[in-house]
Order: sequence, then C-alpha cells, then structure tokens
Amino acid sequence: MTAKRQNISSGSKFEEAFGYSRAVKVGETVYISGTIGMNFATGEVSPDPVEQLRQVIRNIEPALKEAGASLKDVVQITTYVTAPEVFQAIGPELGKIFGDIRPTNAALVVEFPVPDVTVEISATAVIGCGS
Repeated sequence: MTAKRQNISSGSKFEEAFGYSRAVKVGETVYISGTIGMNFATGEVSPDPVEQLRQVIRNIEPALKEAGASLKDVVQITTYVTAPEVFQAIGPELGKIFGDIRPTNAALVVEFPVPDVTVEISATAVIGCGS
C-alpha cells in the first residue's frame, strides 16, 4: 500500500509563485519547507534575528497542526543563517523553543534571495512521537 500525500499551504505568495508547499505529509511524516521569519499577512520582516526565529515558528506551527503534528513531534531541523553571529544570537531562543524536544539540527551560513531575512528553518516531524 502506498502512503497518501497531503500538500499543506500557508498561503504565502512564495509557495504559489515558486511551486512548493509549506509542508508535505506522507504517512506519519511531515516535511516542512524552509520557512522564513516574514509575517506573510503583512509582508514584514523584523530586523531582529530572534524575532525572525519566533515568526518562523509561528509560520511553521499551523502547518504542523494541519498535518496532525506539533512542535513536540519535530525530530530534525536545519537552521539557515546569514552569519555565524546570527546563529549565536538565535541559539539560546532555539534552546527555549525546543527545550526537551531536542531535535537534530544542522546550521548553515547562507545568503537569502529575500531582503532583510537572516533566519530560515526547515523541519521534519513524525506524528505522535512527541506525545
């Protein structure tokens, strides 16, 4: 039997324009696209990397919920930042957000095609593993 695929959209203008989904659920696994700290309703990006990180999580959580998962089910994240100093700034907040969940994490320094973005996170969750 083949697992069903469910595409989940956040309504971001980037998803339709660039042909991707915020998340894809296959079986009990949820794959979250790289998500930036833009408030998609207003188009605003805070200049503060920590606030961008918090907005990233606010952008990811509805997709997880729609898939039947939560942050507790996240098993892996990849954190993209514009400089090592940005990762140092957001690291303690990542610790607060993921606390005892402790997913795996790879951090990469990159350049973003969207102005003012300093943080992006992609994630993988397994539904029910965090309960």
